[in-house]
Amino acid sequence: MRGSEHTRGQRRGRQVPVIVLNGASSSGKTTVAQAIQSIAEEPFWHLSIDHLRDTGVLPMQRVRSGDFLWSEFRERVFGGLHAMIGAVAHSGNPLIVEHILDTQRWIADLREILSGTDVLFVGLETPLDTLRAREQARGDRPIGMADADARHVHAGMVYDLRLDGRDAPERNAQRILAGFRSLPRISALSSGVPV
Repeated sequence: MRGSEHTRGQRRGRQVPVIVLNGASSSGKTTVAQAIQSIAEEPFWHLSIDHLRDTGVLPMQRVRSGDFLWSEFRERVFGGLHAMIGAVAHSGNPLIVEHILDTQRWIADLREILSGTDVLFVGLETPLDTLRAREQARGDRPIGMADADARHVHAGMVYDLRLDGRDAPERNAQRILAGFRSLPRISALSSGVPV
């Protein structure tokens, strides 16, 4: 890359910042990510499976009609998303990733893909009654999706920062950016921590 000011995962000699938000469907990940973008001093990108699904990148209409079975290509989709996350970060772009990490393999994948970046792993924990109410109000998710996610999304997770999804997105964004500057990295996504 001629003229580039970065090497793998670094910009101008420092690691690229990556914020990984993990939480159930309807926990508030998107609004927190948008709040971070609105106040951060750096131009953070925001990536999630929702972006691929909702913008037509993925053929979701054909999945809904039964032409394609989500279960048959789900792993490839997430493999592509994870590769995209790595490419964006290792090109020197600050990044917010919103995810529902439901397999240990995905954690290992992201840890490897994001090696060399400065990752802050954030758990957005939202009570089930709030998740259900948000899911109902949204109307764009199958009812019960939040329940299914809530049962496992935080199980066994070690985060650098845990936040309450009921708090104002702007307040959580401030906490994340402050934590980014001051918190030690202790999570499974941190390159210095054993998995």
